[in-house]
Amino acid sequence: MKSDFSFDETDRQIVAELRRNGRATNQQIAERLGLTATTVSSRIRRMEDADQLRVVAVSDFAAHGYEVLMQLSIEVDSRPASEVAHELARFSEVFAVHVVTGRYDIDALVALHDFEDLSHFLLDRLSSIRGIRSITPSIAVDILRYQFDVAPIEARD
Repeated sequence: MKSDFSFDETDRQIVAELRRNGRATNQQIAERLGLTATTVSSRIRRMEDADQLRVVAVSDFAAHGYEVLMQLSIEVDSRPASEVAHELARFSEVFAVHVVTGRYDIDALVALHDFEDLSHFLLDRLSSIRGIRSITPSIAVDILRYQFDVAPIEARD
């Protein structure tokens, strides 16, 4: 569903302020940008209503006891990849699932509390999903960048 919504410079500035401080009040944003709090509020609501903005909280994995971050590359056989991906997405350990092109059919990101959870997840949990042909796990040894403001909002010329 594509809307006729388009960002202007004021919208971009509001989003930049929210990225800088997601807990800022409309009044604080308004003061920084030389707007009224009502203008900020109505613009945020308009962006949310158009599904162009969602304000969320992001927490640190390690702060919540997750010490293992793992990427899974999955090949699917005898079943649509989208069905397998939907089943994967139901696991609490899985925080992202993508149906992809290339050698693998699915890419998934998984967070586990420790390495003791690893064999249970790979051997017991994933084996319950019919259609998985192979899994290539990759464990993150260092996180150099983890940025969640995923959609850059740039002006188009």
